[in-house]
Amino acid sequence: MNNLLFITHQTEKYNYLDSVEIALKGGCLHIQLRMKGELPDAIERIALCAKELCNQYKAKLYINDHVEICKNIKAEGVHLGKSDMSPIDARKILGDNFIIGATANTFEDICRFKNEGVDYIGLGPFRFTTTKKNLSPILGLSGYQNIIQQCKEAKIQLPLVAIGGITINDIPYIIKMGMHGIALSSSILTSENPIEETKKIITCINKYKI
Repeated sequence: MNNLLFITHQTEKYNYLDSVEIALKGGCLHIQLRMKGELPDAIERIALCAKELCNQYKAKLYINDHVEICKNIKAEGVHLGKSDMSPIDARKILGDNFIIGATANTFEDICRFKNEGVDYIGLGPFRFTTTKKNLSPILGLSGYQNIIQQCKEAKIQLPLVAIGGITINDIPYIIKMGMHGIALSSSILTSENPIEETKKIITCINKYKI
C-alpha cells in the first residue's frame, strides 16, 4: 500500500462519514474505517455508506477489526490489531481476494505476520497519539530505521505503513528512509482546512517517495 491511508476518527466537528468524505475529496484512495467501541450493527451501517462513498471516488475501503463486516459489505480488506483475530483465521473467512493488514510494533511482529500471510503492515506508533489506547512502545525515526534494516537483511518485502501521531513535517524523513506509506487521522481532521491538508500531505508523500 503506497501513499496515504486515512483512518476515520470522530471529533466534535466531524462524524465518521464526514471524515471519510473529507479524505476522499482531498484525493486519498485508501480509507480505513475505525470505530472503536461501537456495536457491530452500527459499524456495518456506517461501513455500507462509507463503501458507497469510496466507490464514487474509486477508493479502497478497509474495515478495522471486523472481518465479518468486511466480507458482508465487500470492502477491499480488513486491518487487524495485535489483539484481534489472527490473519490466518481471517484469511479462512475472507479467502484470497481480500487485503489483510496488521499492526506491528517490532521486527518480531513483522516476521510473525509475514508467516501468517498479511499483505501489509501498519508499523507504529511513531509517536504518542490520543486516538489509541494501550499504546505499544514509541518507535520514532530510529525505531523505524532499525526495523527497515532488519527487514532488508531478512529479505522481507511487506509494505510498511507508518502510523501514530504523524504530521506533515515528519513525512519527508519517514518516506526517505523507505516506508511505503503514511497513515493519518488527527493531523488532517484538526487542521483548518482538512481537504486542503489532505492534498498537501499526498503531494508531500509523492515528492519524497523513492
